Amino acid sequence: MDKRRQYIVVDTAVLPEIFWKVLEVKRIVAEKSETSFSSACKCMGISRSAFYKYRDCVFAYDDKMTQQIVNFTITLRDQAGVLSNVLTTLYSMHANILTVNQSIPVDGVALVSLSLKMNEDAVNPIEITRVITDLHGVVEVRLLSGE
Repeated sequence: MDKRRQYIVVDTAVLPEIFWKVLEVKRIVAEKSETSFSSACKCMGISRSAFYKYRDCVFAYDDKMTQQIVNFTITLRDQAGVLSNVLTTLYSMHANILTVNQSIPVDGVALVSLSLKMNEDAVNPIEITRVITDLHGVVEVRLLSGE
């Protein structure tokens, strides 16, 4: 038998309940609803050994594969509220901000790099580029990666 890892998509309706419970334990610990895997396992009614057996092998499909990540660099004027306006605009376009890195302003401008997770209801990255470019204080927007 070949020992290479292989991934498949399976409807949870045909899987043992333990897989769903492992996903729930991971989620409630990540959300800080429970402070430890031990207490989360107790809440879900599974043993810690069952959780640890599957935790590195069970992932939700939507967490890993269904959302696109897009990267931008934006040059902003060094003025109060410019970055905040960009972030608020991205929020209104249903783009989930993963990372924001801003350099120290030099010559009145600062370079900002953004990584966004584009949900199904998010605006197209090309449209995001156009809208952000038109905001007050935005000097330049470049789409680095994504569709």
